[in-house]
Amino acid sequence: AARSRSLFLWDDGRPMRFYLRPGLAKLRLAPLVLAGGGRLCRVQEPGAVLLVQPGEVAPDGAVSTEYVTECVERNQRLPLESFLLAARGRLAFTEAEDAALLQAVRGQGTVRVSGRALWIELERSGLTRHSWQAMRDRYLRHLRPRLWEPPQTEDPTQIKGLFAAANREFESTESETDSSDVAELSTQDEVERSPGETASNLKTGPEDSAFPDVQLQRQEGPKSTRSSSVVGQVVKTMEHFMEKFAVDLFTVTQAFLKNSGDVEATSYFLQTGQRLDGYPVWSREDDLELQKDDEHVRNKLIAKFGADNVAKRILFRES
Repeated sequence: AARSRSLFLWDDGRPMRFYLRPGLAKLRLAPLVLAGGGRLCRVQEPGAVLLVQPGEVAPDGAVSTEYVTECVERNQRLPLESFLLAARGRLAFTEAEDAALLQAVRGQGTVRVSGRALWIELERSGLTRHSWQAMRDRYLRHLRPRLWEPPQTEDPTQIKGLFAAANREFESTESETDSSDVAELSTQDEVERSPGETASNLKTGPEDSAFPDVQLQRQEGPKSTRSSSVVGQVVKTMEHFMEKFAVDLFTVTQAFLKNSGDVEATSYFLQTGQRLDGYPVWSREDDLELQKDDEHVRNKLIAKFGADNVAKRILFRES
């Protein structure tokens, strides 16, 4: 559709006036404002909309520069209230609010976390006392970088403890939510690729083999050296996935549990929310069925997951 030339006109036909301090942002936004019928002020005038880039010091009443780009993208004039920025330094985030943000964002995909819809929903729900822009800025600039910190250990017992904790949560999670927590990571471009093509872009190097016990058996050298080498590799792989998919350590660990420790399958799952081979991910209910000494039940699992996946799952759960 052709861009509206009255995009930045008030209801009475008057042009909206904007003030944005000189800089690259002004050079980028000026053509959009003018093409939509708006005006730019050389100095801040009464009644003019004060535009400020997210993350910069924002006085009361300041509006995010994203207002202009969002209006242009949607080709309609949006309410200014949704883009108001919280004044910096006036309302600090409490530990409880940080914890609430981490809980609310956990399991959301990169696309959703980087966008606006999620944060607007959280603002409307009254999650914190802050605007959606402030919450998103708080998470992206201050909270998410902490989640990317790798485990500060190569002690196999501590890594096993991490898996044990994640496994307890995995066992208390209902199966129908297993594949929904990361599905938002996929984009239209990724969906259109074939599984083989997508998988070729997910290779991470020598850690592409099963994770981590099969790899452990193939290592040469003393047992303690092998353990240290494999655990170090595990830590690097987890750190890589945390940064690549913008998720926390627990989410990565859960993804490994759902994919029987296979690195390539886990990477594909974190990106698309689906298994690389087309089979479903394992749930707590499936594991309970697997423990039954019943040939009929075992055959049902083989039909659901394939014989190779059932065999791998048995080895993985035993390890």
